Amino acid sequence: MTTATGAALRRIQTGNALSAFGNGFTVPFMFIYVAQVRNLGAAAAGTVLALFAVAALVVLPFTGRVIDRRGPLPVAVAGTVLASAGSLGIALSEGTVAMYVSAAVFGAGLSVIQPALATMIVWSSTTATRSRAFATQFFLNNLGLGVGGLLGGLVVDTDRPSSFLLLFGIESAMYLVLGATVATVRLPDGPRVECPSHGGEDGTAARGGLRALLSDRAMVTLSALGFVMFFACYGQFESGLSAYAVEASRISPATLGVALAANTAVIVLAQFVVLRLVERRRRSRVMALVGLIWTVAWLVAGVSGLVADRHALAVAAIISTYALFGLGEAMLSPTVAPLVADLAPARMVGRYNSAFALVKQLALAVGPAVGGPMGATLHGPYIVMLVLCSLGVTVLALLLGRRLTAEQDNPLRASLVVAASMPVRPVEEVRPVPATRSAEPARTVRAG
Repeated sequence: MTTATGAALRRIQTGNALSAFGNGFTVPFMFIYVAQVRNLGAAAAGTVLALFAVAALVVLPFTGRVIDRRGPLPVAVAGTVLASAGSLGIALSEGTVAMYVSAAVFGAGLSVIQPALATMIVWSSTTATRSRAFATQFFLNNLGLGVGGLLGGLVVDTDRPSSFLLLFGIESAMYLVLGATVATVRLPDGPRVECPSHGGEDGTAARGGLRALLSDRAMVTLSALGFVMFFACYGQFESGLSAYAVEASRISPATLGVALAANTAVIVLAQFVVLRLVERRRRSRVMALVGLIWTVAWLVAGVSGLVADRHALAVAAIISTYALFGLGEAMLSPTVAPLVADLAPARMVGRYNSAFALVKQLALAVGPAVGGPMGATLHGPYIVMLVLCSLGVTVLALLLGRRLTAEQDNPLRASLVVAASMPVRPVEEVRPVPATRSAEPARTVRAG
């Protein structure tokens, strides 16, 4: 990595950490703010959270093409402006319609930022350093969210609406800081798709890009794997698993906060230890192992429901479940996002990142819709479903491994093997040439 790309990457990571810090101030309290502080009710609060995902589903199909044509930097800056405006709008909205519009703007901004930043990281890293770069991003995201949530909890007061305005104001300002930081990044030149001059050609190019992506069997398999992973983990954190813990395991909401803190603590403390263990191993095998770890996590969650009358044991089981999820997340952060980048053709990195972000949003929309009601009422079937999903992660990961090249599955090890196998040319012995009588004049031979 050159000095210039290293400096660019540090700026990107710094801005990203600050925006995560700002986001941490509001994420745990969004539902309470809309439902209770603004007195719009639980249905309106649920709609606001759903609009984040809906806005992403609308915007993401177009984001990748723009990134590949214009570069990720202007797209990231535009996303930060939208997110900042949406956050401020949520803070100031008093009516339902205004709240919905602000939520849609905020969700659109967030969905644009994610693939743009991922593409910037790809441009500012190499195949060998990409896993560490994405692991660092994930670590800083969780650290920022954790610290922001902790400080936000000290500030927030449902009897003082002004405290929520302060939280959303900090979040809005942090997105502007991210935009200003990103705007100063000097990215190395990256591949871009030339803009066609006619609308018909534009449509043809778009269809051709989609067709190329769908014909990539490895990317399709990774997308299916990603959907199951996000459905079985992130899609359950604030819906199905929370409902199961409260209803089946009889855990208090305050204890759920401790469990979420344990999840974040495992990620922050273990991220770079895990990175050293997995970066030289096959990515498909790492993802397969995550599926097994999450299988154990869901079985432990099932045990917590069976021993609900033994409160201390049930609490320990739920906290262990969240901690095991954190361990799996720490293993995935240096694995999945770099693999998406390595699968993408040079001129389609933005579209591949956007497509995978779209898959994630779909899982985050479907996960709560399915898991929430099941976690609250159908306790046994809920655990069985998630155990099967986790085992499905393992099966899909092993199938994916068959469709990856050695460089895609483990680029660091492959580069070391190539370097070690390159033949070293022996230094030829220089022998003096005996003088001969010739009619030709002597020729001067220049070294190198």
